[in-house]
Amino acid sequence: MIKTLLFSIGIIAFAMVLMCVNIILRKKGTFRSQHIGQSRAMRERGIHCVQAQDFEARLDNPMAVEERSRKENKSE
Repeated sequence: MIKTLLFSIGIIAFAMVLMCVNIILRKKGTFRSQHIGQSRAMRERGIHCVQAQDFEARLDNPMAVEERSRKENKSE
């Protein structure tokens, strides 16, 4: 049981080191952003994040979605 646990921990530690090689070896290494809005391929296809699409829809038709303040929603 203990051998299996130590073996599993070793494999996980080794996998973590392999995933972090880019960060460990570079002076200012970082993970790439996983946000849709910052992906060049997604921008080229015209795909945006939900928040950006919502903002664009509101610019085109500001009355498309009626918003209420939190105070009004609490009184219902």
